[in-house]
Amino acid sequence: MITESDIDLIEGLRKRHPKAQQTTLDRFGHDVFAQVVRLIPVVENAEEVYQDVFIKVFDNIQRYDPNRSSLKTWITRIAYNEAISFLRKKSAPMIYFEDYDGEALSDEEVDETFGHANKETVQLIRAALKHLPPEERALITMFYYEEMSLKDIAFVTESLPTTIASKLSRTRKKLCRIIKMLQS
Repeated sequence: MITESDIDLIEGLRKRHPKAQQTTLDRFGHDVFAQVVRLIPVVENAEEVYQDVFIKVFDNIQRYDPNRSSLKTWITRIAYNEAISFLRKKSAPMIYFEDYDGEALSDEEVDETFGHANKETVQLIRAALKHLPPEERALITMFYYEEMSLKDIAFVTESLPTTIASKLSRTRKKLCRIIKMLQS
């Protein structure tokens, strides 16, 4: 649901008011930078993408439709696309942990791995994330770190919520296998 302050902010952005732009940076900047740096860990590169995100937000605010998503979700979509684009263009090729037809993990085993949020588990998950392709890493960070709904993640990634749920399930199992590998 769009609030009165969001309507005023969007109107100010559409008129290119510097105060509205600063309010947007103040309100969404921290979350956008956190999202970008999780995908692009080199801070200088993340800062470059962060700047590109807000340039796009300000240049394309006329395209924002409050009936399709919240302003935050729309900005998250731009950040996601900019980060993935950057990684595809600039990153050196990396070898990621891929799906394989090995031992299938049950949902219970996955829940057991993720269910105990202690310091060691959090460190293992962070280490395991580095072994995922950018799109899967983004999915995990949006769902767990940013606590976005499947519907909002679907909007950001231009997918269906059911597709996101399936990808999330597969990615959680993959992360679980990576964690088991890192523990051995």
